[in-house]
Parts: sequence; C-alpha cells; structure tokens
Amino acid sequence: MIRRVVFAYVLAMGVGTTVVVVAAREAASDEALLKSAMSAAPSAIGNGATVVEASADGKMRTVRKGTNNFTCMANNPATPGPDPMCGDENAMAWVHAWLTKQTPPANKIGFMYMLAGGSDASNTDPHAQKPTENNNWISTGPHVMVVGAKGMMEGYPRDAKPDPAKPYVMWAGTPYEHLMLPVK
Repeated sequence: MIRRVVFAYVLAMGVGTTVVVVAAREAASDEALLKSAMSAAPSAIGNGATVVEASADGKMRTVRKGTNNFTCMANNPATPGPDPMCGDENAMAWVHAWLTKQTPPANKIGFMYMLAGGSDASNTDPHAQKPTENNNWISTGPHVMVVGAKGMMEGYPRDAKPDPAKPYVMWAGTPYEHLMLPVK
C-alpha cells in the first residue's frame, strides 16, 4: 500500500519514467508470487484462491482476493527449496498461529496442499529457518497436510527422521503437529 501511495505521489511530481520501471518490477513480482502460490494446489482450487505474501513478522499482504475459501502462499525464498502452500480457512488460522508462535485454534481441522513439494522444514523444530546438523531437516515431494488435529493422529509414524514417501506426523509433540500425506 505504501509503495502504491509513493508511486502515485512521485508520478504526480513528474518523475514518470523511473516510477514506471519500479511499478513494472512490482507487478512482475506479484505475477511471480501468484504463479508460485497457485502451483501449490490443483487448478480448480488455486485459480479461485486468495493469494497472500507473509512477511518475516507473520503479517500478510493480499496479492489477489479470491472467490473460494482457500488461501495460497508463494514459495518462501529463505528456505532451501520450494514450499508454496494453499489451505482452507481452518488451515490458514493454523498457519497464522504457527507464524506468530501462538497456540493453534482448538477443534478446527484444516486441509492444506503443497503439490510443489518442498525442502520445507525441520521435522522437529517448527520455527527452524535453515538446515542444521541436529534439526532433522526434511525434503518432501508433493503432499497434502491435515492440520489442527493434534491428538488425533495415533498410529502414524512420529519419528524425527521419517520416510517422506509414506504418511507421517511432522513436528510431533508440538502445538503444530500435523499429518503429512504424500500424493506421488
């Protein structure tokens, strides 16, 4: 929003050429965010989803308002591999709790797509930002997730180093534990 206000102000002041280049770069960036975010879900979901960009402090910027109850987020360039995701309303409430380090809402099971797969995270530390020798970083192929079902995933592997080709519980024993289900 601030960039757009600055753009309008500078354009009104007569510095059009520089501003047009900046505006085109911003538009291309949003196009790249849309493409990345929509790669997370089937087109029937992604085409109608709201697309948001998360900042480091967990605040969201809406890139595109959607028409269904799904929200997609583009790849996080700070992680070593692709990790775009797309979730329903309950899943996004869970994501918000995770990003802001709060307790996820109780009794709200959510569904999330990550069809681009990902070198997404430590399997044991929900807030790890990069692989280390001891944080059990895991790379997964295309998968879906069931979130907000803590205590309802008995019988699924809860190992620190699971086989990502089979269903398993990620972040077991934390408020953010969730079921990972590979789709390929």
